[in-house]
Amino acid sequence: MRSSSRPRKRREPARSNGVASFAIHRVARLDLRVTPWRWPFADLRRGEIESHFAARQIETPQLWNGRVLLARAPVFADDGFRADYFETDFASFLAWRDWGFPDAAVFNGFGMGALRSRDGAYLLGEMAAHTANAGKVYFPAGTPDPDDIRDGQVDIAGSVAREVAEETGLTAADYRAAGDWDCVVAGPLIALMRGLDSDLDGEALRRRIEADLARQTAPELAAIHLIRSARDITAAMPPYMAAYLRARLPDAA
Repeated sequence: MRSSSRPRKRREPARSNGVASFAIHRVARLDLRVTPWRWPFADLRRGEIESHFAARQIETPQLWNGRVLLARAPVFADDGFRADYFETDFASFLAWRDWGFPDAAVFNGFGMGALRSRDGAYLLGEMAAHTANAGKVYFPAGTPDPDDIRDGQVDIAGSVAREVAEETGLTAADYRAAGDWDCVVAGPLIALMRGLDSDLDGEALRRRIEADLARQTAPELAAIHLIRSARDITAAMPPYMAAYLRARLPDAA
């Protein structure tokens, strides 16, 4: 975790969003421009949003109303993905999520680090009890925020590297990052997944991460899960996560 100006990462919620179908686009380029835009949903429902956030803080005191980046106008074309990102407050994002994504013109486009060991196991983290998504299992991830802006673009690659380091202790020297991206589209969510391949076998990589978690005062992850086949997919994984794994793992009937 970085400084107090960013006290809590805004992770994509690991919960069902009612979307029955998924699309996975492999792209070579991301064009994620940041544009000034006022979100009508956040303006029109400000009072309800503030009340909702106050109630959620009672449930989870760690929640902090910082700034996040959401997106609109997604386009897949010419081997790339482009979208317009805008800044809003976390309370508005949380209400939009919790109320079933009422504004269909907006989506959460967030990065994920698809960690994979030398022997083919994917490594997913289980969220700790003190987090908003306790017990949920998925890759290191985070909804981007203004710290991820570089020259008017959202640096999703940098965001993924930071999230992986914060959650697992692994740095860019510990894996090989893929040059392309798997964009998993699930209605109001688009998970921008980058493959991260380690030279360690699954058990060794898990021990390495667990040792780092043991040194942290309040780790976000309670456990590390090795996923080797589709049979290892569980209900604790969000639907878009399960869709990605089924497309990549053996035994996916």
